[in-house]
Amino acid sequence: MLNRNSSTLSGQTRSENWYKTATRWAQLTLVEDDPLHFDIDFWLDLFKRSKSNAACLSAGGYIAYYPSDIPLHYVSKHLDGRDIFGELVEGARQLDMHVMARVDPHAIHQDAADAHPEWIQRDADGKAREHWSFPGVWITCALGDYNREFMPDVVREICERYDIDAVFGNRWAGHGICYCDSCRKNFNADTGRSLPLKADRFDADWLSWQDWRRKRLTAQIGHWNDVVKSVRPHARYIPNMGANSILEYDLNFIKQTTPILFCDHQGRDGVTVPWANGRNAKRLRGGLGNIPLGGVTGICPGDRHRWKDGVHEAAELQTWFMAGAVQGLRPWFTKFNATVPDKRWVEPLIETYVQHHKIEPDIADTKPWAEIAVLDPSTTLRCYEHKAREAVEEHELGVYHALVEAKLPFEFLSDLCLGEARLNDYKVLVAANAAHLSDEQCAILKQYVADGGCLIAGYETSLYDENGKQREDFGLADLFGASLNGKTRGPLQNTYMSVEDGHPMTSFYGGARRILGGTYHLNVTAAKDASVPFKFFPDFPDLPMEEVYPRGEAHDPAVITRQVAGGGRMVYFPFNIGEIFWDMLQPDHGALIEGAVRWALEEAPEIEIRGKGMIDMAVRKGEGVTIVHMMNLTNPMMMKGPQREFLPSPPQSVRLRLSAGQTVARVKLLVAEAEAEFGVDGDMLTVSVPPFSGEEVVRIDFV
Repeated sequence: MLNRNSSTLSGQTRSENWYKTATRWAQLTLVEDDPLHFDIDFWLDLFKRSKSNAACLSAGGYIAYYPSDIPLHYVSKHLDGRDIFGELVEGARQLDMHVMARVDPHAIHQDAADAHPEWIQRDADGKAREHWSFPGVWITCALGDYNREFMPDVVREICERYDIDAVFGNRWAGHGICYCDSCRKNFNADTGRSLPLKADRFDADWLSWQDWRRKRLTAQIGHWNDVVKSVRPHARYIPNMGANSILEYDLNFIKQTTPILFCDHQGRDGVTVPWANGRNAKRLRGGLGNIPLGGVTGICPGDRHRWKDGVHEAAELQTWFMAGAVQGLRPWFTKFNATVPDKRWVEPLIETYVQHHKIEPDIADTKPWAEIAVLDPSTTLRCYEHKAREAVEEHELGVYHALVEAKLPFEFLSDLCLGEARLNDYKVLVAANAAHLSDEQCAILKQYVADGGCLIAGYETSLYDENGKQREDFGLADLFGASLNGKTRGPLQNTYMSVEDGHPMTSFYGGARRILGGTYHLNVTAAKDASVPFKFFPDFPDLPMEEVYPRGEAHDPAVITRQVAGGGRMVYFPFNIGEIFWDMLQPDHGALIEGAVRWALEEAPEIEIRGKGMIDMAVRKGEGVTIVHMMNLTNPMMMKGPQREFLPSPPQSVRLRLSAGQTVARVKLLVAEAEAEFGVDGDMLTVSVPPFSGEEVVRIDFV
């Protein structure tokens, strides 16, 4: 047992680079009665055995787990003179762990609500919002004095008393529109408008509120960060985030103030693919650059049904961790409730963390690399209410899944970052449906292609400006080689495309002359210098069955390609290619996406994987080394969890095109801890990867 009175680390100066070595996180989210039966030695032993080097521990906010002196800061009624948070901080520090204090300001108890009714969120009728899950406590206004004045006092007290590196804000950004007097007054003063009554991407009040909220939340991050730094100069305030969080704040400000960020997507729910956790890493990286990122994984299953005191099956838990780690998410587990009635998760967690610890030194000095990027349509998504974004994102999800199936490495790039130099890192940019783009963003994309970059775009990309106004024609019409000549048609059924002769994109269909169409089509006219390798057949009935046959030849453009004079290549799909592939997963549509990317690349990909089965992959490069990280998704439970067990992947081969003068010194399989078989034929390196269960990492060292 640790010496509770030890203070060997307390008061020591902490480095501003603490986050660089915070690579495996352990979160313990306490509940109010934990002080009655709290086994601290179990948790410290778990931290040690799992080689966790950072901890996020419940401190205060809704409930304080230390003896707070701040009036109206509710202290656990079971604390009885103990300081549970302080004991955990001290124990973690003795294990040489970094420590982050968790605060949750989203609700208050009745005494605080009675004393400060202005702290409570209000609905459109002015009614105070009681907690949806626990009656008798109240939801706070995230943009008012509770977060602006009260919580900074809590944060300051925690920083003054405890040896911590950061404060982590959970559920701090609010829950929808608040109609309290403060929000009404401040919104009107700042914008001259009234708070919107509903989410509508074409409503000026709604768009103004989105922008206003973004500015207020960004300012709040800065305010809490200043409070933390005023007490502990090396420390920071770290806001909890989701995959969509790049939409919620000023990205440049976040880059300047938060050295590490965490994505709170704790596991699969419903039909969620395992690669979704890696997608979180790509999405945040696509907006914030190559900063350290962690992925919060829950021990418990089922976000919809909130089984917060349950546990995942071992294979499912490990799959989610690995799927994130492949794409660069630092693992973070969170356990709700310090009581552990079911320990089936403990050993699988330790196994996964120890494996991450083993691999870490080999990938530490490398960075993500790809020739291909998927454009994250942040400008479009910002126009939608949070839940409505899920349907809009299906365009990108379809493209994402097609590229995973194609076993090609790719990254995300937010359209908010098009003006940055990162755009030129990619040979091909895929915009599945970036419907809202500003004139400036369109100009950047045109210049990208003129300079040799390749753009693949779908559906309504650039049809609207950033304020929701529809253009008369696409903002990128001259780049697409396509002009709008009618309204969007759909939803459609029983639609088809012809496969024309002579274009490389048509080689995926084994001689078929007709393939599946989309469910939403745009009528467009192709430019004279464009090619049309696929054309829509005129609509024909799907019932009665005797009437199901085409009338007339295919003629309307379904796929348009162009070689831009002096520049790169362009592919435009005037239908919902990504969305329909995500909906139906038909190989006709997936092959169109893969074929467009391979045609745009013009030559064989620099790095790819070949083999049967489903493999998610990522490439990292460093000085004299290339890392190919693979996650085996070959499992019947891939599209709906939880996974029951790991099934070995089919054999895979990694193909890497060598640059002039590049010589291979060694190829190693890091998980298997074995030398890999490889061969070189001209400029092509081929590495054989035997079947593996969860993940495998190929490390290629060059002379």
